[in-house]
Amino acid sequence: MPPETLDFEEPIAVLLKEIDALGMLPQTDVRDGEIAGLRRRIDQIRGELYGRLTPWQRVQVARHANRPYMLDYVDRLCTEFTELHGDRRFADDAAIVCGFARYKGEPVLVLGHQKGRDTKQKVLRNFGYARPEGYRKALRAMKMAEKFQRPILVFVDTPAAYPGVESEERGIAEAIAFNLREMAVLRVPIVVVVTGEGGSGGALGLAIGDKVLMQEFAVYSVIPPEGCAAILWRDSARKVDAAEALKITAPDLLASRIIDGIIPEPLGGAHQDPDLAAQLLDKAIQKTLAEIVPLTETERLDRRYDKFRQMGRLGVEFEEVAEA
Repeated sequence: MPPETLDFEEPIAVLLKEIDALGMLPQTDVRDGEIAGLRRRIDQIRGELYGRLTPWQRVQVARHANRPYMLDYVDRLCTEFTELHGDRRFADDAAIVCGFARYKGEPVLVLGHQKGRDTKQKVLRNFGYARPEGYRKALRAMKMAEKFQRPILVFVDTPAAYPGVESEERGIAEAIAFNLREMAVLRVPIVVVVTGEGGSGGALGLAIGDKVLMQEFAVYSVIPPEGCAAILWRDSARKVDAAEALKITAPDLLASRIIDGIIPEPLGGAHQDPDLAAQLLDKAIQKTLAEIVPLTETERLDRRYDKFRQMGRLGVEFEEVAEA
């Protein structure tokens, strides 16, 4: 299959090969019409496939190599971006990027996970797996945003926090836990968007906010499906079953009140049209900021507290219904 297609997109891959073959022949009006017809057929098939994706297929889309990352959105949505480096305790972590910018002409702090495209970038970004210094750098930047009264935009896209020995030695659990506590009481508006993988504590360490949004084909879970399958069934091949059981899709999480809204994506996912994906994301962020910026600090903090407290109460309500 062409490298840009996933395994469940095999019908699309066949048509793409036909288009490539026709494109190598001399161009005529008839041949252009054939190519246009094939492209329409691709859109039709893509719409059918993406209208009934399984949880595991959504995981594959969320991990697509061409899916826009944080800096892709920053380039499209913000101006005057100035990156900050270092946690002032140990080092810089390129897996988390943060900096001040202007969004719609207003000063904001933008931060989030960043994965690499080519091999060099993937190694630099550690494939999106952040170390303790990344979370401490992010909190340092958020404290600066609080000092200067700037809203915070967070883009979450990580498989998990880096689980290596050096992470444990430098206190990855403490760094994430400290971020959870401090973000819960930051006095400025915080909008969180899960744009790809929202994996485990690595995601949650940046995902405390007034509103948590998810792109349509993103995923957000306590553990990747492969890890869940390895723990529950001692068989990582049962990742499809694990993805179903974890309820990691945007519709599932919205129904459980874990997230506050779903951002639609272009046909076939954000990687098919990053510009349109950015436009849809832009609308959602604008709307959300318009809702939370006018609130007083007390109102915002109370609502943020209640939002995360309600997550635990949902299970209690279900248990009470079952007992009744």
